[in-house]
Amino acid sequence: MFEQLAERTAYESRIDALKLAFAPMMFQAAKVARDAGLLAALDRHDQGQAQWSWQTLEALETTTKLPVYALRVLLEAALAIGLVEAKDEQYRLTRMGHFMLHDELTRVNMDFVHDVCYRGMFHLDEAIAQGAPAGLKTLGDWPTIYEGLSRLPEHVRTSWLNFDHYYSDQSFPQALPAVFDRPVKHLVDIGGNTGKWTRLCLEHNPDVRVTIVDLPGQLAIAKSQLEPLGLMDRVTLHAANLLEPNPTLPCDADVVWMSQFLCCFAEAEIETILRNVAPSLAPGGRVCILETFWDQQQYEIAAHCLIATSLYFTAMANGNSREYRSDDML
Repeated sequence: MFEQLAERTAYESRIDALKLAFAPMMFQAAKVARDAGLLAALDRHDQGQAQWSWQTLEALETTTKLPVYALRVLLEAALAIGLVEAKDEQYRLTRMGHFMLHDELTRVNMDFVHDVCYRGMFHLDEAIAQGAPAGLKTLGDWPTIYEGLSRLPEHVRTSWLNFDHYYSDQSFPQALPAVFDRPVKHLVDIGGNTGKWTRLCLEHNPDVRVTIVDLPGQLAIAKSQLEPLGLMDRVTLHAANLLEPNPTLPCDADVVWMSQFLCCFAEAEIETILRNVAPSLAPGGRVCILETFWDQQQYEIAAHCLIATSLYFTAMANGNSREYRSDDML
């Protein structure tokens, strides 16, 4: 994985380095072009044509209501990035521009980086030196982001949840048959967040009881999601911090479930958590762990996204966890 990057010529490698030097500025230009409607204005086809149509600066001024100066600055940045192409003072969208505008994963990642991480990443050097989320102060005064999730500004929390859910929503339905391939009367959902996994389990199996273990703020969110569905009669909310010595946890669990949870902790903390949850298991019970390991991805871009997410854990979340390699976790 990533082998072809090492095989690039000296010229190509220098170009890559120079692009990276301006990458934060180009990122902002791309997001503004998206959010200001410029990319949408370029997302037009001539009658019966597969290619996007060429548009003049004057036409884009009318469509977007942006002044010519702003259009020129954004279009030229978009040209350098590869979102548009230009010919004789006319512009049209590229395939990359199409994905920037329409691809859900790209949108989710961009919003997460912009709203949650961008300002805090300026403090990455402090986070690396301190082993603490030094960038979190740009969002609030909490030791980790998890204590503050329910108190984040609404647009920031929305971007965080959209990011978190995108990477779990597609895997949850695939995981259900593996978890319920034998009788499960009591499932303990560790780090239940907004209750999405709990809801799926309750709807999948009418006999299962679920205990959600999380911080109080997250439990309140889960309750607000499950109560309107009439599912709380089979749900127990259990407030706990698994990093505390000898936390009180539910018992007699046929399954202890952790989804994208252990990546939120350092390796020594993961060992503590696993030792703490082991006594919760009923005889024959299982701990089921769902994680996204960057070295097990089919596509290089997936590994790239996960490795980048480790920087969020370093600067913003807790300062000491990451998206692990599978062999590290094992």
